Amino acid sequence: EAYLVESGGGSVQAGGSLRLSCLVSGLPFGDTDIGWYRQAPGSKCEYLAIITKNGVEDYADSVKGRFTITQDKAKKTVYLHMSSLKPEDTAVYYCASDPDPEDDSAYGCTWTQGTQDTVSS
Repeated sequence: EAYLVESGGGSVQAGGSLRLSCLVSGLPFGDTDIGWYRQAPGSKCEYLAIITKNGVEDYADSVKGRFTITQDKAKKTVYLHMSSLKPEDTAVYYCASDPDPEDDSAYGCTWTQGTQDTVSS
């Protein structure tokens, strides 16, 4: 059975940093693109970043330069390093397998239960 398990995150003050982890299980890690998404209250599921099976990274403009996506193949884990956090980054964060960054459906916010990250001013 394929599933993703998130960990990390929490609460931080504006300007701080957090790191999220996404453990990939039951999927061929080397053949899977992994993306990060978030959803704030009353807002749609928002694409943040993706790392492809070839190691290519892409970021949404809203997080470019502040967030970095990395992977550890030995641990089958993809990380989202978030820095210079702002109160508007407060949301539930999700990781997803083989997402399409151009797809504005809720797909990216359905793979996991998500983790709440709160940034206070």
